[in-house]
Amino acid sequence: MLHTVNKSPFQNTTLESCIRFARSGDVILLIEDGVLAAQAGNVKKNLLEEALQKCEVFALGADLKARALTDLVPGVKITDYSGFVDLVEQHTTHSWL
Repeated sequence: MLHTVNKSPFQNTTLESCIRFARSGDVILLIEDGVLAAQAGNVKKNLLEEALQKCEVFALGADLKARALTDLVPGVKITDYSGFVDLVEQHTTHSWL
C-alpha cells in the first residue's frame, strides 16, 4: 500500500496515524506540507525513524525545494513527479488527509 501524507506533522496527527496503520513493506510518500517531517533534526524526526523501520519513505522533491528543505532524515528517499506516478501505479493508495 502507498500512503500519502500532505499535512505538516506540527499541525495535526496525520503522520502519526499513518505510521500506526502502515504495515511492513508499505510505502509512505510525503507531499505538500507533509515533507516538513523529513527535515533532519526536527522534533518529529522520531516519527520518520519509526516509519523507516518497516516502510520505505519518500518525499516529493518539488515540495522539498519549495520549502527549502535539503538536510533530510537519513533513509528518506527523494522522488520526482514521474516517481510519484510510478508509486501510484504500483500500489493501492490511501491518502491521509
